[in-house]
Amino acid sequence: MDWTRIDTVLLDLDGTLLDLAFDTFFWRERVPAVYAAARSMTTEAAHAALAPRFRAVEGTLEWYCSDYWSRELDLDIPAMHRADGARIVWIPGAEAFLQRLRAAGKRLILLTNAHPKLLRVKDERTGVTRYFDAVFSSHTFGAPKENARFWQGLYELQLFDRERALFVDDNHSVLQAARAAGVRWIRAVCRPDSSGPRREHSDFECVETVAEL
Repeated sequence: MDWTRIDTVLLDLDGTLLDLAFDTFFWRERVPAVYAAARSMTTEAAHAALAPRFRAVEGTLEWYCSDYWSRELDLDIPAMHRADGARIVWIPGAEAFLQRLRAAGKRLILLTNAHPKLLRVKDERTGVTRYFDAVFSSHTFGAPKENARFWQGLYELQLFDRERALFVDDNHSVLQAARAAGVRWIRAVCRPDSSGPRREHSDFECVETVAEL
């Protein structure tokens, strides 16, 4: 990758800068446990009840919406995030990577599917947004990053030249959408979650973490 041909760096949040282990824990362990306790059911029963509801909206804007899940599950999702906030941490080397890009004069834009309320919680813990020239949640555009409408909305703002932009994400569907939208430089993160296995992205150049870039 030729950094002299890149002016703007578009970065995902969870799994690219922040360890996805928090989200894995939160949605697979914390939510089922709290849901079960509130309904006097076993955690196993809660998992069985929640799994099809999660699958039904996976990849849609609702999947990423804290308001939607707070309403659907009758839980305060942002408050639960804050309660487990100590688990929200940087991927090793990610913050230094942002500092290096700032020093090199690159324009940094954060593109996340995280709901603004959850982004706020994560920013309170890490201060991640202070490194960016612009920050966009997919909720701003009414479509997740997997959807072409997200990229159309972003391009209408004319913030950057897609031929001189790098996009980094850990979600394969999102990477494909960015490619289809014409982003010239794309890299996949294959170690987004310290608690999980390596992810394969056979049709994209891959790095373990952004620290390698």
